[in-house]
Amino acid sequence: MSGADTRTIRRAKAGTTEAAWVRWVLIALALAFLLLFLVLPLAAVFTEALRKGFGAFQAALAEPDTWSAIRLTLITAAISVPLNLVFGVAAAWAIAKYEFRGKAFLTTLVDLPFSVSPVVAGLMYVLLFGAHGWIGPWLIDHDVRIVFAIPGIVLATVFVTFPFIARELIPLMQAQGSDEEQAAIVLGATGWQTFRHVTLPNIKWGLLYGVILCNARAMGEFGAVSVVSGHIRGQTNTIPLQVEILYNEYQSVAAFSVASLLAILALVTLVIKSVAEWKTERDLKAIADLPPENPNLQPSAA
Repeated sequence: MSGADTRTIRRAKAGTTEAAWVRWVLIALALAFLLLFLVLPLAAVFTEALRKGFGAFQAALAEPDTWSAIRLTLITAAISVPLNLVFGVAAAWAIAKYEFRGKAFLTTLVDLPFSVSPVVAGLMYVLLFGAHGWIGPWLIDHDVRIVFAIPGIVLATVFVTFPFIARELIPLMQAQGSDEEQAAIVLGATGWQTFRHVTLPNIKWGLLYGVILCNARAMGEFGAVSVVSGHIRGQTNTIPLQVEILYNEYQSVAAFSVASLLAILALVTLVIKSVAEWKTERDLKAIADLPPENPNLQPSAA
């Protein structure tokens, strides 16, 4: 076999017909892009945060307003992520396991926050629940605060984050099919037992990945929260809003110190993402490698 034939076979196995130098150029461009737009900004955040030493870093995080922002961010994530968890699993189950009228419309609604600007989402809640909004006067009469308070921040965060879990689970559930669930039901399992012992173990890594992405977006959301929060210092500022305030006040070390918390969250999310994707691919490969059922096997006579 000639060298040209060997190269042709190698390219066929790789699924490409380009020369090797094209592949290396593309890899180099991708690495350069990641270095310029991902690694260097992250390094700059930590460098600026520690520019005046670890003591200044600790002092910036110990500020009462910063602690208030951290606490509000954790509260918002602790409320919005479980809500999205329930919605995401229910929506993915309905879309992947059932055929019904309006299924395509439901799938489109799941993707709606991806196409709507977060600022527009925040304005929608102001229009609904603000003092001059559609429901605002009634809320004021009953002493209920939504906009410029924690409920409005939670609502805006739920809106911008609810596609993440569903979008991770839908293709995974569709790839797995419903044969195992049907078998469990035939064997007498209830719906809850089927979900707990069959469905949940099959989707656990995709579910974990979706929860991590949802939590990262919830803690890092800026646009929608900025509109509905009112920027009340020490009360309705989350971590991203606190970073903006500190930076606008020329407290760069404090701003980058607080921003480093979000950067650390991003790195943790990246690690868990890699592990979850590897586990999911391994599970799907194991399902694909299962031997087909033997159609010649017949149930024995009683």
